[in-house]
Amino acid sequence: MPSIDRMKEFLAVVSSGSISAAARSLALPRATLSRRLSGLEADLGVRLLHRRTTKLTLTEAGEELRLRAGKIVADAEAAWSAVQRLDDTPRGLLRVSLTGAFFKQLFIDFLCDFPEVRLEVLSTTRHVDLIAEGVDVAMRIGPIRDQDLITKRIRSDRLLAVATPAYLDWRGRPETPDQLVDHNCIVGFAGDWSPSKTWPLLDGGTVPVSGRLAANELDLVKASALEGHGIALLPTAVAARELEAGLLVPVLSGSVGAEIPVSLVYADREFIDPKVRIFVDRAADVMRREMPEPFSL
Repeated sequence: MPSIDRMKEFLAVVSSGSISAAARSLALPRATLSRRLSGLEADLGVRLLHRRTTKLTLTEAGEELRLRAGKIVADAEAAWSAVQRLDDTPRGLLRVSLTGAFFKQLFIDFLCDFPEVRLEVLSTTRHVDLIAEGVDVAMRIGPIRDQDLITKRIRSDRLLAVATPAYLDWRGRPETPDQLVDHNCIVGFAGDWSPSKTWPLLDGGTVPVSGRLAANELDLVKASALEGHGIALLPTAVAARELEAGLLVPVLSGSVGAEIPVSLVYADREFIDPKVRIFVDRAADVMRREMPEPFSL
């Protein structure tokens, strides 16, 4: 089968109108190009050009090859160009899902440093399906259930039950986990629209909880607790400043809660796009540096 180079040379001859002119444009000796053109005709078993003293004319087979070779060469050049663009320069659309309104400057700096990147950033505590929803990178607080994802663990945190001193003065401080049934607990979701009915215990069990508000937005959960509407279960890093200031206080810290990982996840693919790889590395550095330290009990 004739190579792409032979087709390009044939097209150059047709375009130039002579072998000599084509040889000059291709920086080839005329004899070399003439020999290759004859070899192409021999490989195909047909004559492609009528060679006259003053000009070349296409045969019917030559005209057919001209039409088809033009598209083949254009497609091949487009393919080479596309492959060459897959270098270490981040470019194209990058979709990121993260928890909370963290790290605004990370995204602004990424846009400034990599002008060929477009960003779409979704803030949600829902564990999005990266493959189905076309998300490149997600921040996860809690266990990673999808084993098909690459996980870059950033740190560990602790889920802690918290409330305002005023709420506990009003409703009383629970002394045991089972007393949480007498309190308004601000809960998250176990599924898309299934409010959590239990909270984890440090010993590995669970305790029943219920309340008037279920939300998967951590800022809303924290704000509701700060307003004295009940007991919330929050990562200590999320509530660290309020705990340090005494605006929130731990509840049942010796029994209720769980150790949780904070991670970045992305799809496991044979070729990791440069924009994903570089963003993950940058985001990991920023998260380690800027996330509030977990509150020390």
